[in-house]
Amino acid sequence: MADTQLTIDELGRETGMTVRTIRSHQARELLPPPEVRERVGYYGPEHVARLRLIQQLQGEGFNLRGIKRLLAATGGPTQQLLDVGEAVRAPFAAESPQVFTTEDLVERFGADGGRELLAHAERIGMLVSLGGGRYEAPIPSLLDLAEEVVSNGVSLETTVAVMDKVNDGCQSIGRAFVDLYLAEVWKPFADAGYPEDRWPEVMRSIEGLRPLAAKAIASMFGLTMTREVDAAFGKEVGRLAKSARASRRT
Repeated sequence: MADTQLTIDELGRETGMTVRTIRSHQARELLPPPEVRERVGYYGPEHVARLRLIQQLQGEGFNLRGIKRLLAATGGPTQQLLDVGEAVRAPFAAESPQVFTTEDLVERFGADGGRELLAHAERIGMLVSLGGGRYEAPIPSLLDLAEEVVSNGVSLETTVAVMDKVNDGCQSIGRAFVDLYLAEVWKPFADAGYPEDRWPEVMRSIEGLRPLAAKAIASMFGLTMTREVDAAFGKEVGRLAKSARASRRT
């Protein structure tokens, strides 16, 4: 136990849980017993971490029975599990969501930003409906990008349709990288019984997964875009040259 120790009342205030709930978790063997001195139980950082982990897992839909099985399967490395959960849930883009009204979006994109397009933008995650004609943009720069594309003469409907295709492609790529990580890093780690000395290595892999995937996507997309532009506009230049030659002959 660390130097910081709490009574059960103090533990409740620290974690926002009632004493009754804490005792219930103890009865279910979800929480290790306290250190008892002079008939008073004292709890330390490990208990705080365990209770916060339980709160997080409950918030994600786990019931107490499932949480107990998870803790038993991992040997109860609560701080490591908290770190893994935070690393996995950390937002990829360092952007703060912004809220817009329907009027804001119509003013920004014109009258073409009707309900059907808003629903389409919701389906691909560009917008999240908050009700009452209000929408949250989780990644505001996507709206900036759409606005820039529209300003270059592309219709909003076509822009959203292209964003939909980009979303599909990114989902497939993201799934491929996650599956690779699970198969090559996490599964061997789990099969080995979550050895304590390998947690730092696993955490580095989790934290490095997203930036590595982003670099791979950016590099490969740059190569692919160059090929596509060369192929498409090469044909157009050929047609233009052919048309010019025909004009000179006439």
